[in-house]
Amino acid sequence: MSVDVPTFDHTSAASIPDIVDRARATFHAHRTRPIQYRLVQLRKLYWGLKDNEDLLSEALKLDLGKSTLEIFLSEIGWCQNDIIYTCDKLEKWAKDESAPDVALMNVAMGPKIRKDPLGVVLVIGAYNFPVQLSLGPFIGAIAAGCTAVLKPSEVAPNTAAVIQKIVESYLDPASYAVVQGAVSETTALLEQKWDKIFYTGNGTVGTIIAKKAAETLTPVTLELAGLNPAIITKNADVRLAARRLLWGKHINAGQVCTSHNYTIIDKEVLPGFIEETKAAMKEFYPNGAKESQDYARIVNERHFHRIKAMVDNSRGKIVIGGSMDEGSKFIEPTVVVVDDLNDAMITEESFGPLLPVYAVGDLDEAIRVVNEVQSTPLGLYPFGKKAETDRILRETRSGGASVNDTYFHATISNLAFGGVGESGQGAYRGKASFDCFTHCRAITTTPSWMESLIAIRYPPYAGKLPKFQRLIGEKPNFDRDGKVKTNLVKLFLTLGGAGGKNVAGRYLIVIL
Repeated sequence: MSVDVPTFDHTSAASIPDIVDRARATFHAHRTRPIQYRLVQLRKLYWGLKDNEDLLSEALKLDLGKSTLEIFLSEIGWCQNDIIYTCDKLEKWAKDESAPDVALMNVAMGPKIRKDPLGVVLVIGAYNFPVQLSLGPFIGAIAAGCTAVLKPSEVAPNTAAVIQKIVESYLDPASYAVVQGAVSETTALLEQKWDKIFYTGNGTVGTIIAKKAAETLTPVTLELAGLNPAIITKNADVRLAARRLLWGKHINAGQVCTSHNYTIIDKEVLPGFIEETKAAMKEFYPNGAKESQDYARIVNERHFHRIKAMVDNSRGKIVIGGSMDEGSKFIEPTVVVVDDLNDAMITEESFGPLLPVYAVGDLDEAIRVVNEVQSTPLGLYPFGKKAETDRILRETRSGGASVNDTYFHATISNLAFGGVGESGQGAYRGKASFDCFTHCRAITTTPSWMESLIAIRYPPYAGKLPKFQRLIGEKPNFDRDGKVKTNLVKLFLTLGGAGGKNVAGRYLIVIL
């Protein structure tokens, strides 16, 4: 079926202030606050995706050469499922919550947490998953009751143009808009005042956005990439590790922010891992990766040459793959054994189908290397026995982790996802997407009948300190050495239970 993808046209920078002003006026008119309004917009977005599946598929193939299965799993189907899940849960998420652990003396004020939309938000998408990484946070903004401006990546122009068509044809134009462009248009957007900026991309641009946002104290969520390590211990199943890590670089030709950037492997199992990776290559691509209908292409020539230069400049040894074709922007999954931690294969993010491998003597060295290369990657992928993987998780940090697999945690659409440190800040997906664009507003209501009870707070304060100390003073249950003191009366009355439910359960057992 032949479809005509709309053209990608830059938005006039001069029109951007008016676009933002319209979104702000709509928000201040409280148009997006009602839950039913948000649900209708989300449902319309779902049908916008459904009605334009063929158009989006064609755009994604033009931009990235994605397979039909990848398009469904990681782009269109992903967002459709996200909308359905959000619609099912939204009323529950948006309800006021009772404040936890409120002292008895404050209960009468009815302390609660109200979920308020942050306001007018900017979402800046990425090119590698141009539907999911643009519409994913956009769905969260709609659900939270914000008005939003979406800036898709110009590096995937065909998909960006289709997204604009969908948003403008299906959603309320007073509340939601799409701005197209590159550096100049993004710069113009950042000159505006926002109530939240959500950016997915690289750390260099993320730093620019964070600095600009700081000028107006605008909160940001930064979903960045990182030098994500895989660790294969001497007790790991190397066949399993080879298949799963190769698959991680197969998806979108390795253009995945969570894919492993390098692999640290115990030297004892390196030969076996190489052989198992060769076997997996033959299984995945019987006629070679270039002939596979399931293997994507590098997004453009600039990124093709960037990845090629990493291979050309590496001092490592290519043991699998290495073929490239500039005309079709094809780069084969390429395994390179390196022996220098300063090799660009280790120190730079490939964002492509490169699989550098570095051998170590033991797990101590593996953990030390990971923490030295980058201590806060977006993902971490340990392979080995439980005791080993538990230790790796305990002695490292990362935005997320998948044990004995590659970025499985990132494939669960309603599991909170985000980076830490150099790999970003904040999280989204599922309820976390709603929370990302929501302010938790603490509210109390003091009844007039309490006036005599709270009159102690009014000056003059002479003689009132002892009363306040008796009223709100807390006594520690620990001594000066930090040890917990045992209260025998409390222990007896609670039967050793730590909470109300535990105490009730223990009394029930005693009674029965």
